[in-house]
Amino acid sequence: MNHPDSPLRPADGFAPTGSRPATEWPDSTRPSELRSSVFGSTLFDSLAAGPIGVRPPPSVFDVCHVGVVLRAVLFVNAVVGIGALFAARGFAAWLALATVGSAVALPGVLLWLLAACLLKAPLSALPLGAQWAAATSLGAVSGLFGWALGWSTGLDLFDTGHWLAPALAGAAMAASIFQWLRLRAQAKLPADTTAKLAELQSRIRPHFLFNTLNTALSLVRLDPARAEGVLEDLAELFRVALTDTGESVTLAEEVELAQRYLAIEQIRFGDRLQVSWELDAEAGAARVPPLLLQPLVENAVRHGVEPAPEGGLIRVRTRMKMGRAVVSIVNTVSQEPSRPGNGIALRNVRERLRLMHDVAAQFDTRRDRDVFRVQIVVPI
Repeated sequence: MNHPDSPLRPADGFAPTGSRPATEWPDSTRPSELRSSVFGSTLFDSLAAGPIGVRPPPSVFDVCHVGVVLRAVLFVNAVVGIGALFAARGFAAWLALATVGSAVALPGVLLWLLAACLLKAPLSALPLGAQWAAATSLGAVSGLFGWALGWSTGLDLFDTGHWLAPALAGAAMAASIFQWLRLRAQAKLPADTTAKLAELQSRIRPHFLFNTLNTALSLVRLDPARAEGVLEDLAELFRVALTDTGESVTLAEEVELAQRYLAIEQIRFGDRLQVSWELDAEAGAARVPPLLLQPLVENAVRHGVEPAPEGGLIRVRTRMKMGRAVVSIVNTVSQEPSRPGNGIALRNVRERLRLMHDVAAQFDTRRDRDVFRVQIVVPI
C-alpha cells in the first residue's frame, strides 16, 4: 500500500505501481500536428472532425454472454409454453405438456448457442444470406437433437416419424433469435460510440488541461525532470483519448492510466491529496471498456478532495473474488459543497459496462456518511 505525499514520478524515485514511460505518439496525433491547431480546442476539434476510429461492427453471433443465453432460453421456453396452451385442457395438462416441451427445447437451444459461440468468427465472415442459412440450418439440426435426446429418454412428445416438426420448430426459433441478435448488434455500435464520445468529451476537461500546463510551466525552471514527467503523463492521457484502443483493454492498463492522472493532480494538490493503491496482479487481466477508471478518480478528486481545505484520501483497490475482478474506488467527502456535476461519468461507465459484459458486470455507488464508494465487478 502506498500513500504518496509527492508526485509519483520515476524521476523522483516514486514510481506508481505498474507505471511505464509514455509510449510513442501515433502518426495521426503527433505533437507537431496538435500544435498547429488553435490552443484550447485541439481535443474537441479532433473529436468533432470524425469518428473516434473505424472498428468492425459487433458480430451477430456474439452469444458468448450470460445475458444472451438467459434471454434466448427464456424466449424459447415462453414460446413452448404459449404453444402448449393450444393443445392442453386444463392447467395440469398444460403444465405437463410445457414441461415436456421445455425438456426437448432446452438442449436444442443450448446446442445452437454453443455452436454459434464456437463458430462466431467463421459465421460472421459469411454474407448475410449465408448467415441466415447457417443460423436456420443449425437451428433445424439443434431441434432434431433435442427431439432425439427427448425420445431416447422416453419423453413421448412427438411420434418417431414426425421428425419434421422439431426440425421446422428449431429453424423458426433460430431465425427469431438470429433476427434479435442482428438488431442487437446494429444497436450496440452507435450506442457504444455515443457513450465513448460523451465520455471523452467529459473526461479531459479544459480546466484540467490548463491547470496541468500551468503546473508544468511553473516547474520548468524549478524542477525540469518533474515538469517533463507531468507532460509525459498528459501526453499519455491524450494519446489514449485520441486513439481508438478497441472494444476493451485490460484492467491493469486502466489502473496505469488512472495513476498517471492522479500523479498530475498530486503535484497540484500536494499533501492535500493522499492516494492509496491496493492492486491484485491477477485481477489486472480482466477486460474492461477503455477510459473506465480515469473519470471515476477524477470525480473523486473534483468532489472529494478539491472542495476540502484539508484535502482528502482516495483509495483504489483491485482484487479477485469468486473468479471475478472487483474494483473499488473510495474517496472522502468534504462537508464543503463541491461544484455540482451532471453525472455523465457515472452513467457512461455503467452503460459501457452493460454494453460489454451485459448482466455479468456490476456497478454500484453509495455514500456512507463522509465516504463515497464506487464498486465495479467484471468477469475474468
